[in-house]
Amino acid sequence: MGKAAAVCFLRLAMGTPHNSWLHRFALLTAIATLGLIAIGGLVTSKGVGMAVPDWPTSYGYNMFALPFSLWFTGGIFHEHTHRQWASVVGVLVVILTRWLGGQQSRRPLLIIGALELLSGVGFTIFGGEWRNVGGFLSGIGGVVLLAGVVWAKNAPAARPLPVLGWSVFWLVQLQGLFGGLRVVLDAHVFAGTRLGMWFGLFHGCLAQGFFLLLCVIALYTSKWWPAWREQPQLALPGLQALRPVLFITTGLIFLQLVLGATMRHQHAGLAIPDFPLAYGKLWPGMDADSIQRYNQQRLEVMSVNPITAAQVGLQMVHRLMACMILIGVAASTWLAMRGLPTKYPLRRLAGIWLGLILTQIALGAWTIWSTKAADVATAHVAVGALSLVTGALGCIIAFRRPTTQAQFQTSTVRASAVSSFGVTSATVAGN
Repeated sequence: MGKAAAVCFLRLAMGTPHNSWLHRFALLTAIATLGLIAIGGLVTSKGVGMAVPDWPTSYGYNMFALPFSLWFTGGIFHEHTHRQWASVVGVLVVILTRWLGGQQSRRPLLIIGALELLSGVGFTIFGGEWRNVGGFLSGIGGVVLLAGVVWAKNAPAARPLPVLGWSVFWLVQLQGLFGGLRVVLDAHVFAGTRLGMWFGLFHGCLAQGFFLLLCVIALYTSKWWPAWREQPQLALPGLQALRPVLFITTGLIFLQLVLGATMRHQHAGLAIPDFPLAYGKLWPGMDADSIQRYNQQRLEVMSVNPITAAQVGLQMVHRLMACMILIGVAASTWLAMRGLPTKYPLRRLAGIWLGLILTQIALGAWTIWSTKAADVATAHVAVGALSLVTGALGCIIAFRRPTTQAQFQTSTVRASAVSSFGVTSATVAGN
């Protein structure tokens, strides 16, 4: 009885033309990923990324069987919670991929799951450090195989959602692998830098792109998006001017997040301990004598490495980039408010975007004034991710391509305007 009810629910939930359950599940997965980014930021801010020195096991235990008595020792709680949460997100993404791909995704999932499971066993037999990769592949392969077994005859979602589903499917696995290699290869050194730092940097940057794709899926599965695409494209001067500013500023935000991830994973504390000045100047000295003096003055408890001129320069670039982003977002908001109709969605989104950037700048300043308090730095990471997503979704809305029906409506209105007034300056025009 219970099994029949579950199958019935799956068919109802996965088979409706506009699936509100699919949208809710995509939204849940995106929110869970934002939480994962915040926990990862907390782990890095507290410097406890190596509190659990093995992977995918935790002190030799299965990840899900670590005794609670060990959870609250040192920084184990934060790092282990990060791993557990990541596992949950991985399962959610596999389910989302199956849901978006429809019944046709069963066979690829079965094949991929079986190959990953067999590869995991092979790596485990091979031994050495490859056993860690083998354990990871065996675990994720079992989940993927189980998703392929699920017998629900649902049609695939509208394009490009199945492709986006497979994209996040591979990204979540790559993200998990980078996170694990950051632990097991931390002691290895390449070009004078620990490999753990590089894998941690890739892990942090990839998380931003992964979260962004999940938010795009949540947008595309919403009831609002198809209705918006059915609307004729408005030829608004404000929209034409807004598009390049919106796109360039969003790109700057991504570069800013990469800079921030680089600074966090260098674990050098605050290379510049004051704000808005830098060592009491608009631009600090970066010669050898100045750097030596800065290192002698630093009193941060968490600082384990002396700072370098490159790190000081990196943080100054981070500050200058923040000013450029503020100007870009403020310009976007002004263009949206000035040149778009009152109910145009980009007007409200632009206001939210400006609020996020102002909050982000305040959190950045607070991070310095609080001597890099972990909770403040973590909030800074989370708001940065939201700022990137808001800009990217704004770009999608601004550059959206109308459906065939909407394009026909656009041409009809434009032709009507020409025949009635003899001009081509109608408010609706082809994109």
